[in-house]
Amino acid sequence: MAKIPRIVIVGGGWAGCAAAISAQQAGAEVILLERTDMLLGAGLVGGIMLNNGRMTAALETSFLGGHIMFEALEKTYRHRNISFPGHDHASLYDVIKVESIIRHLLKQRDVQIYFRSRVAGVSQTKEQVESVILESGEVVPADTFIDATGTSGPPGNCWRHGHGCVLCIQRCPAFGPRTSLVKMAGAEEYSLLKLDGSFGAMSGSCKLCPESLSLEIQERLKQCGVVVVPLPIDLVRPQKLKLKVCQQYAQNEFAANIILLDTGAVKLMTPFFPLEALRQVPGFELVRYSDPLAGGQGNSMRLLAMAYRDSTLKVDGLSNVLVAGEKQGPAVGHTEAIVTGFLAGHNAVCYALGIEPLILPKALASGALIAAIGDDLERNRPGYQSYTFSGAGFFQTMLENNLYSTDPNQIAERVATSNLTGIYNQALC
Repeated sequence: MAKIPRIVIVGGGWAGCAAAISAQQAGAEVILLERTDMLLGAGLVGGIMLNNGRMTAALETSFLGGHIMFEALEKTYRHRNISFPGHDHASLYDVIKVESIIRHLLKQRDVQIYFRSRVAGVSQTKEQVESVILESGEVVPADTFIDATGTSGPPGNCWRHGHGCVLCIQRCPAFGPRTSLVKMAGAEEYSLLKLDGSFGAMSGSCKLCPESLSLEIQERLKQCGVVVVPLPIDLVRPQKLKLKVCQQYAQNEFAANIILLDTGAVKLMTPFFPLEALRQVPGFELVRYSDPLAGGQGNSMRLLAMAYRDSTLKVDGLSNVLVAGEKQGPAVGHTEAIVTGFLAGHNAVCYALGIEPLILPKALASGALIAAIGDDLERNRPGYQSYTFSGAGFFQTMLENNLYSTDPNQIAERVATSNLTGIYNQALC
């Protein structure tokens, strides 16, 4: 009987969780290492799914065999099919409930989750990693590894590239800063380069305490899921749009208005907003930030530690390390993390078994996005721009190339034409 491969995934955000499910469905033993005491990372302050081309990508991944994750998300949606500036048919998941549901899903799939397990080093021979070493001293070997550690933190990056460490959702002071398996193994990383020559980008939203808003705003949010409040002209700051990692939300409407989304918490669609100024707006007189706690000053810095990789998401120069989420390149968003996580998890098992890894075709939006980042790397323009299914330049590319669709039957046919229906749900060993 063939040996069951062991896959170790470092980082329990959306990408790491998707990779864990994918590798387990492919027949591997899966260990997920998470340095904090909760899964989902930045997803704990996210909440937006299925907006614009993200619905296309979610349907593609479902027909590829990743439907189990999106079915689990269905249990968490507070609002479905809502619109806000520049975005249609969005669903908003409950950021309070989602972690426990995804944790339960992984445990049902027999994924071994090690919490408070920060990776401190690696053991390797030339281009192959043999094991990771935890801060506790425990050595965790595997056949293949996936780095899903993300690109934000440590706190020094917030000081260097942003407005100071603001105790963001990464919780570096409590659990130690983010680590990078790719960097520990000696592979090269790169950062997003902004037009002004600076590096990285600020997270694009903050959380407000719901009870600190007026009763009228609270009620409107519960009923509609979205509230748009025009700003007095003297509080409009369009220059803040350039700081956002999520450029699909860098439209003028997001500078001229306060845009709130109901995700269980209240999602304020701006990287930061001075507290004194925010309290001048009617309905916000008593407002408080819940995360980041200093959201009046700044937010976490991201896209500072991406890996050079190929179209299978294997890291250049390392024979058995793959990447997912923002670690694989500037693809921003929960859906983007899930899409790359499923591919990395599947291909990790392929590499462990010595069989041909999967490259998603450009006829699918998911494959086109992964290929677009790869093209930037090949042209020696790493970090030249960020990508997302929901806006900015890539959504326009989807429209121009007829990749955008919300029709499940049409997308099912595309996946079937590529002979990939259910590929992620097929045991490889």
